[in-house]
Amino acid sequence: MKASDVVGLIPAAGLGSRLSPLPCSKELFPVGFAPHPEHGEPHPKAVSQYLLEHMQRAGAGQVYVILRKGKWDIPDYFGDGSQLGLQLAYLIMQKPYGSPFSLDQAYTFVRGQRVVFGFPDILFEPEDAFEQLLQRQEQTGADVVLGCFKVPHPHKWDMVEVGEGGEVKNILHKPAVSNLTYGWAIASWGPRFTEFMHQHLQQVEEQFHTSGKELSVGEVVQAAILKGLRVQGVYFDTGNCLDVGTPEDLLKAIHTLS
Repeated sequence: MKASDVVGLIPAAGLGSRLSPLPCSKELFPVGFAPHPEHGEPHPKAVSQYLLEHMQRAGAGQVYVILRKGKWDIPDYFGDGSQLGLQLAYLIMQKPYGSPFSLDQAYTFVRGQRVVFGFPDILFEPEDAFEQLLQRQEQTGADVVLGCFKVPHPHKWDMVEVGEGGEVKNILHKPAVSNLTYGWAIASWGPRFTEFMHQHLQQVEEQFHTSGKELSVGEVVQAAILKGLRVQGVYFDTGNCLDVGTPEDLLKAIHTLS
């Protein structure tokens, strides 16, 4: 797979209120250690570096990071991405109505390309997870492929209802109670979904502008399912994911990786 075939998208415009106060953007909070790129000795590893490495392994040569104004420590830390074998570009969020609106900031740059998407504060395994999503997309022609993991607390996740052959039938946005076992954490998608999301956001923007609520990526994927787009799931029964955006889960990650 050539690097030019795939681009990465990362929303990094959140306030990090669940971990507030922090001395840095939550995407840079150190979790675990990695060899220093120059002298090889272990040094602290920013939590979002794990996601960037996943994207690089999947062939994403270019990654777009969408920032909120003021989070300049992120480009200051990662620079142009060359130390990770990536080309990083930074865009500024204009519409504070949730991650889909942040992602749409990159629309003119990613339209027509295959996208790998993840949240910078979610750690996951296996290492080839994105590659598996892209392979499923090629095999099935799906518009979207979700990476799904067994999660213990459905109310914290967008839960996935599975149909035959890996088809995703429904996505429930953080249900208070659910007997579903899989939540999705990462995704890949093609141009048809990029176009759908762009058009859908134009249609619903006003209601989020007036309500003050935020739209989730999972809710946009659910809208796409209702419009007939094909959504598949890859289910990582032996993998795991951890949202380190809360103090208790951040503590788990630190204990696991340090």
